[in-house]
Amino acid sequence: MADGRAFTITRRVSRLGGAVLAGVALTVLVLELALRRLDGPQYVAVRHAEFGWFTGFIGAVLVPTLVAVATLAVLARGRAGARRAAAALALLLLAVVITILANGPINVEQLAWDVQAPPADWARVRDLWQVTHAVRTVAILAALGCLESVEAGTGPGTVGGRP
Repeated sequence: MADGRAFTITRRVSRLGGAVLAGVALTVLVLELALRRLDGPQYVAVRHAEFGWFTGFIGAVLVPTLVAVATLAVLARGRAGARRAAAALALLLLAVVITILANGPINVEQLAWDVQAPPADWARVRDLWQVTHAVRTVAILAALGCLESVEAGTGPGTVGGRP
């Protein structure tokens, strides 16, 4: 019974964290599309203003979500949703890798930009950030979809915890 309760709580925490991450990623994607209308100095000013807030918030949500989803993947072994829980973890880790390899370094680069005189290639860098963020957003949304489909069943033929 304790395993069932731990599974249920971990699944709920995983779904909540995944939903918050997906919501933030989608919001940033829409914001970035709106920012495409700005000129270089305006775009850089917004990026400088948002960086600290988003970075801290995402870190505060991402770490416990990763822990919860990893725990869920372990607890789901032998249950109907084991593969979906593992897929959700893999997709969230993919989002982390994209952040480490692409978005994070671009964020650091953009923080060094002078608001009044962005580099000549600022639009190219912005475009690269936006494309990699879109890919990261798709990975997060797919992870949430996997998490939403993890059921409490105990075998491959169960749906919603029932045969």
